[in-house]
Amino acid sequence: MFFAPHDADANKLNGKRFPQPPLVWKVNGKDLWVRALQENRRPAAATELMVAPYWNVDGDTGWTCQGSMRSPDDLGVDTLALWERAFFQSEFTHHTGSKRLTSHADGFLGLWRSFDGRPQFQVKHLVPAKETLREFITRSSN
Repeated sequence: MFFAPHDADANKLNGKRFPQPPLVWKVNGKDLWVRALQENRRPAAATELMVAPYWNVDGDTGWTCQGSMRSPDDLGVDTLALWERAFFQSEFTHHTGSKRLTSHADGFLGLWRSFDGRPQFQVKHLVPAKETLREFITRSSN
């Protein structure tokens, strides 16, 4: 993961590899929304989603402020890997939205520090997004 150098604590994590939670991606035009899952399995329409614990991702809606992200030109299911790569190769620079990104006692940076060198993401630190997969997918993207 890459973090902007303007935050000294975040910069200490810059360029390290971390385990990631299972994620759900939604694309509309050039916009990206991301939510997390409690389990690494195909979600159903009624699956309760979690806030994706990343700077630049609005905890309230899952919308991604793309900043340095270079979104793919093409749309479609076959471009999902390109969106994922673009997301993780961009800089995480700032908190977006009002919702808390994690329940980790030491907050966002503490969450990622705790995963340094670990093989698996601990989903116990995710917070509810208070929406199902169906609500996330069908919610207006405006």
